[in-house]
Amino acid sequence: MPLIHNTSFDPSVWPVRVYYEDTDAGGVVYYANYLRFCERARTERLRALGIDQRALAAEHGIVFVVRRVEADYLRGAELDDALQVITRVIDMGAASLKFDQQILRGEALLFSASVTIACVDSRRWRATRIPEFLRTLLESEA
Repeated sequence: MPLIHNTSFDPSVWPVRVYYEDTDAGGVVYYANYLRFCERARTERLRALGIDQRALAAEHGIVFVVRRVEADYLRGAELDDALQVITRVIDMGAASLKFDQQILRGEALLFSASVTIACVDSRRWRATRIPEFLRTLLESEA
C-alpha cells in the first residue's frame, strides 16, 4: 500500500533543446528520445535534491530502474525547438516512485507519460524499500 497516495508534489521544470541527433528522417524528434528527455529530467530532479545516484549504488547498494511506462505522443517536436519537461512525483510506495511527466513546447503539450521506477538492491536485483533518508528528502517537497 503506498505511503503517499494521490498527492502531487510541486513539479520541476527541465529545459531541453532539440538537436539534429534527436530527430528522425522526417525531421521530428524520434519517439524514443522523448523517454530520454524524461529520464534526464527525473535524474536532474533527484540531483537538485542532493541525491547522487552513483553514491546511492556505491554506499547503499540501491539503484532505480524503470518498471513501467505509459506514454502518449500528442504532437511532434522539431529541430531547434525549446522544450520543457515537467516532472511531478505523484505517488510513493514502499519500494517505488510514480512520476507524471509532460513535455511542452510553449503552451502546447507534445508528450505525456506516467513512469513508475522501482528501488532495487543492486546486489540481489530485487525490489527493496526506499531508504528513510531518501523518503524524507522526497516527502519534503510535498
